Amino acid sequence: MAELNDDSSATGTARPAAKTPEVSDDFIHRRHTLPSGLGYTTTTGRLVLRREEVKDGKADGFKAKAEIFVVSYVADPTPGAPAANPRPVVFAFNGGPGSSSVWLHMGLLGPRMVDSGDIGNLTPAPYGVVDNPETILEHADLVMIDPVNTGFSRVVEGGTAEEFHAFVEDRDLVAEVIRLWTTRNNRWLSPKYLVGESYGTLRAVAVAKRLFDAYGMSVNGLGLISTVLNLSTLYFQPGNDTPYALHIPTYAAIAHYHGRHRGRELREVVAEAEAFAGREFGYALSQGSRLTAEELDGVVARLSAVTTLDQDFIRRTNLRWTYGEFAAELLRGQGLTVGRIDGRFTQRPDNRQLSENWDDPSLRAINGPYAAAINHYLRAELGYENDLPYEILTGRVQPWSYKTFEGAPVDVSADLERLLAYNPELRVHVDYGYHDGATPHFAAEYVWAHMDLPPEALARFTHHYHEAGHMMYLNPEARRAQLAALAEFVGA
Repeated sequence: MAELNDDSSATGTARPAAKTPEVSDDFIHRRHTLPSGLGYTTTTGRLVLRREEVKDGKADGFKAKAEIFVVSYVADPTPGAPAANPRPVVFAFNGGPGSSSVWLHMGLLGPRMVDSGDIGNLTPAPYGVVDNPETILEHADLVMIDPVNTGFSRVVEGGTAEEFHAFVEDRDLVAEVIRLWTTRNNRWLSPKYLVGESYGTLRAVAVAKRLFDAYGMSVNGLGLISTVLNLSTLYFQPGNDTPYALHIPTYAAIAHYHGRHRGRELREVVAEAEAFAGREFGYALSQGSRLTAEELDGVVARLSAVTTLDQDFIRRTNLRWTYGEFAAELLRGQGLTVGRIDGRFTQRPDNRQLSENWDDPSLRAINGPYAAAINHYLRAELGYENDLPYEILTGRVQPWSYKTFEGAPVDVSADLERLLAYNPELRVHVDYGYHDGATPHFAAEYVWAHMDLPPEALARFTHHYHEAGHMMYLNPEARRAQLAALAEFVGA
């Protein structure tokens, strides 16, 4: 039925179209107190990022592009402290690409953490949220960042998410979040640290370089957890033999965890595997079909002893297998596959004859607890409401563009070299998990060894090894050691 009081329809005059409401930040603030007595404020919500637009050579406004979900933790000021707060600030994010910050947020850094348990003692559903007695908030303020299409972060209505699903655009977006938060909170004079995990370590180095180049902002430290700065050290591709050698010590460590190096210490097994991978095996891979039959027999025997894989499997794969093939093969005789994110975890595959396994039992074990924890915590304890799904680990960011590196490896180690040269006080904290099949420790060590750094720069690195996987903080002992080292790092 027509509206009788619609004057515009009667006169034939077109009514102006209703404007889309301008998006704005939707932050919620809450007061809290740590068990230690430290008071702090959380600010939870979506920060609107705007970009200066130019059209036909003329300024065309400061237009909203994306709403980035951020959770910040700021401790109450110390009585008598200067207005320019000298307390350190840690900016943290995970990787993927496609991962939200939930893992570092509720597994390691935040004041509240998921009750997930660990291998052999997993907490059953519906899980829980508990205090984190070693939270980094005791030593520094904390800002957790979710890139576009992770967590609650999205592009604005009418925007295109794909433009942010790329190395450079993602780097610039995260750098802008950090610049804007630092400026709005008057924290330019606070020590600043970037902590990333997995692809987030590559992002952390790139973002630190962007902050320096674009805004003149120097960071004091980089926390690199489960590190990858050069993706060619991880990707199994024809013509690139490097990853096959760099995974060998991780295969040996995982085999050791599952009782296949009985009577030996883990570090002894790993050291033997590293020596073999870096010498004889590297040589054998470089020779290809030029290996004599006798040389091949010797390499196969040594590979079998180090990894505990069957010699027939090693021959069939021509000394080269992917992690997925290893995951399917190691415990095949027991009807089990092992995890990639954390090789300590196992499960029965749906097909016991499969040749390659990417159905990761470690992710299957921890997705539920972390999803329950973050969805409860944000609403019930931080007071933030949003009907969007909180994207924990999503494929919505794929395909991810590395067009900047077309024809070259995706590698930011040169950026880190320059940062260490520009800033002689920059320090780097590195965490490795021996059972991490996603970012093997030997691959990260390979990158450090191939960087052009003087001894004084190398002395600014600290290296920490844990008997755990990619999310080494699943292991309570590793988490406590990791946080103790990070506390010293940001407090130095």
